[in-house]
Amino acid sequence: MTACSLPNLTSLETVESKSVLPKGWKADLSNLANLDLTLPVIELIRRTTSRLPQDIIESLVAHRNLEAEGSRAANTLDTMIENVTLADEHVSPLCQDTGTVIFWVRHPFGLSQRKVKEQIRKAVAECTSRSWLRPNCVESLSGKNPGNNMDPFGEGHPVIHFEEREEPGIEISIMLKGGGCENVGAQYRLPEASLGAGRDLGGVRKCIIDAVTKAQGQGCSPGILGVAIGGDRVTGFERSKEVILRKLGSANPDPKLDAFEKKLTEELNTLGIGPMGYGGGTTVLGVLVSEMFRHPASFFVSISYMCWSSRRMDLVLDGTGNALYR
Repeated sequence: MTACSLPNLTSLETVESKSVLPKGWKADLSNLANLDLTLPVIELIRRTTSRLPQDIIESLVAHRNLEAEGSRAANTLDTMIENVTLADEHVSPLCQDTGTVIFWVRHPFGLSQRKVKEQIRKAVAECTSRSWLRPNCVESLSGKNPGNNMDPFGEGHPVIHFEEREEPGIEISIMLKGGGCENVGAQYRLPEASLGAGRDLGGVRKCIIDAVTKAQGQGCSPGILGVAIGGDRVTGFERSKEVILRKLGSANPDPKLDAFEKKLTEELNTLGIGPMGYGGGTTVLGVLVSEMFRHPASFFVSISYMCWSSRRMDLVLDGTGNALYR
């Protein structure tokens, strides 16, 4: 069998040479009330649409090398890895569906959330005009597309979560979540008699296996599963998306859940669904689980399915105002 190697991506120097940020740009964190984050967020979006995180690339390559040479699974993963290289080289979107645009903003006291929201919306509209984002925001009933990815009421899209914290500096995480993988997400209420799933980790396992089995390849497998145990119907789904920001291979801080994630990933990869549903041993790249508190009467398992093109990135404005992308 011919082993697949990690693709040669453009150097960090090349990526930075194409940045929309002026050379030497720094944020003035001493004046949070008047801080303008539009340009660094535009650059965050530009990089996220075209460059897959290294942990995802490494996982794709590792799983490709486990597939039978010449199989549909191996050939499909080869095509995915080739796509990663071409998108990076041409600074073009990894997928035609640039998804729902979701942000998490963690900031110190004094930052105007209203102003930052306006700046992020401006950045999203600008990136849409440059074709780094596809206009994916439409009116639900008529299907009318405003063409700029803006919900005119300012609440539905882009999605922006804020969290005030004690630490200095600002962190902005972005996720581009495609419609196909969003469609195969699921939420279960335990106990679930049809699955024989009770209110325990064994019941959670049955829900996850059921969701992946029903999804088949329709979520653009191999998928990455974000799972929230507990919460309510809203907070559970929010947490199940946020947990996908975790890097593949990173340990769950709860040893019990860490072992559960690893074991379940192995089990799901015996289902035979494979990349894009073509069969094979790579149905998921990972399972990421978070436990939440819940109301005694309710037990929800919320599952967000992320496609293989897991586009996410962090923008960190450190204590000196430097913009770091990771």
